[in-house]
Amino acid sequence: MAMARARERQRRLEESAVVDAPPATVYRLVSELRNMGRWSPECRSVWVLSRTSARAGTRFVGFNRRGPFLWFTLGRVVEAHQDRAFAFDVGVFGLPIARWGYRFEAEGAGTRVTEFWEDLRSGGPRGRVADLLGMVFAGTHPARRIALNRAGMRATLTAIAGTAALSRPGA
Repeated sequence: MAMARARERQRRLEESAVVDAPPATVYRLVSELRNMGRWSPECRSVWVLSRTSARAGTRFVGFNRRGPFLWFTLGRVVEAHQDRAFAFDVGVFGLPIARWGYRFEAEGAGTRVTEFWEDLRSGGPRGRVADLLGMVFAGTHPARRIALNRAGMRATLTAIAGTAALSRPGA
């Protein structure tokens, strides 16, 4: 039984950082989906399919790169609660891949930003196809995804903190 649990794939991950800006500022930056290409080590750009501010239901295309690998994902915002939480699901070819999101909590004069990731690939044939697509297009074996995501989340949070600090009045 312990061996089976040791081989189970980790399907959730969180990283957090304190940002020197109020929740409203950080939420505004994160919910502008086009910013993801500036911060994420994998996301290069985002094309949003509407001109309105992101809200639940907003659809977008993410263009990603890691080393020689290039791929796209189709995304949809699933949660947009002003100054509290923002999340979106991504998939490819109709297969769910992951939910990415952010929670914002006031902490002193700043904001604790928690980035989270949840693997939405199910077991069975569809999950195996999604895993195969991840290996072919993104060059990532499912067993390595957690380490890559953790490093990417830390880099993204650092970049968000830098942008938020520059967005402060008087900065």
